[in-house]
Amino acid sequence: MDLFKRGLTDLQSYIDYLDEANLLVRIKSAVDSDCELAGVAKKFEGGKAVLFENVKDRNYPVLVGLYWNRSTTAGMFGTSSERLPFVLSDEIAAWRKNPVEPVIVETGPANEIIEQNPDLSTLPIPRHAEGDGGPYLTSSVVIAKDPDTGVRNLSIHRMMVTGKRRCTLLLEEFGHVMDYFRRAEARGEALEITVNNGVDLGVHLAAASPASVAPIEMDEVGIACQIRGEPVELIRAQSVDVEAFANAQFVIEGRLLPDIREAEGPYAEVTGYYASRKPRWVFEVTAMTRRRKPIFHTILSGPEVRQAYASVAEAGVFERIRSAVPNVTAVHFSDGSVPYTLVVQLDTCGGGTPRDAIDVAFDTLVFLKTVTVVDTDVDIFDIGEVEWAVATRCRYDKDLVQLPETDGHRLNPMVENDKWVRLGIDATVPLPREEKYLRVTMQDVDLSNFDIDD
Repeated sequence: MDLFKRGLTDLQSYIDYLDEANLLVRIKSAVDSDCELAGVAKKFEGGKAVLFENVKDRNYPVLVGLYWNRSTTAGMFGTSSERLPFVLSDEIAAWRKNPVEPVIVETGPANEIIEQNPDLSTLPIPRHAEGDGGPYLTSSVVIAKDPDTGVRNLSIHRMMVTGKRRCTLLLEEFGHVMDYFRRAEARGEALEITVNNGVDLGVHLAAASPASVAPIEMDEVGIACQIRGEPVELIRAQSVDVEAFANAQFVIEGRLLPDIREAEGPYAEVTGYYASRKPRWVFEVTAMTRRRKPIFHTILSGPEVRQAYASVAEAGVFERIRSAVPNVTAVHFSDGSVPYTLVVQLDTCGGGTPRDAIDVAFDTLVFLKTVTVVDTDVDIFDIGEVEWAVATRCRYDKDLVQLPETDGHRLNPMVENDKWVRLGIDATVPLPREEKYLRVTMQDVDLSNFDIDD
């Protein structure tokens, strides 16, 4: 994709890009990081990104909304919203075939300043929703290493600040970092990590890659290298044996402590509900570095999280389904239901069946609750089109596939005892096609040929 060759090298260059494209709002008035900042950002959600230049009692500006507009994200890659998953899918496939290694350097922008007394309270970490249990890191990318092989993993976790050098966080049950931590904890050892705030788009998308797309034996930093179009530079950390991203804004180093759990939550999650307050994993800060003039990056839970996840998840699931069902033509997470509802477009004249596509999709993404398969004449980006296909092409007695007692996403309130029922919907025209399924079409006309007073 050659993002670096297009000048998109760090958060500052993204802000310049947004400014030039009239896709950025600058808030110059002082705002409070305790709920007020997120409340202002919410007013712009889904449109232009927002840069808060003056955060009360803090020295650093805050950027929100970098990923909440799919068209903006696609524009950074020089493609369209519809083409974005195909472009990312090709990059993931290229990485799996020929992974690129990162480069380790001693110094970079992210360690221009080494904080002598690390203190999370000096950062403009917002408390987003009124019911949140505290300030939350929501967009920072964690680098962890497999305790047995040393292979690097990238991930993003919600992290609630509980002290100057302490956070509680959620580890995803099916994620690689949970696997790493369990093995380290079994030995009575902490798991060292770096928490990188304000990374570039390639790194963020690599961190959002589903575990099924990025095998545990492969270094996920390579995905970022592939997307950037050149090797990623990593810097050595000050206090842990894990690297950090040289172009990050802030780097927080530390350890996930074994045999200790402390309260985390509530938190306004992507589901639109508050995740409950429960004993969860503990992160102890051991060092912190930053740029001379850093910009803090945060993500609002909701559309921005869904959009950021959907971009790379669509690419991953498309690549996996296409490898097993070559006649799949596109996939899309239904707006508002990410990551639970996926629509798959299939050329039913090909070899794979709708049931094949449903099975592979569920096998690829553990979070999925519903998969709907439609024909190529259905616009999968138009929920009305998809609902029309279900209403006119799905026989509920034959075309619904229920998978009971499957692993569910714990953040979804419909999950009970970690289980739920998955649903596959075949909304394709039965073969052989009968004339009654012929869609109505109108003549395609060029309005520029007509004198219209509007």
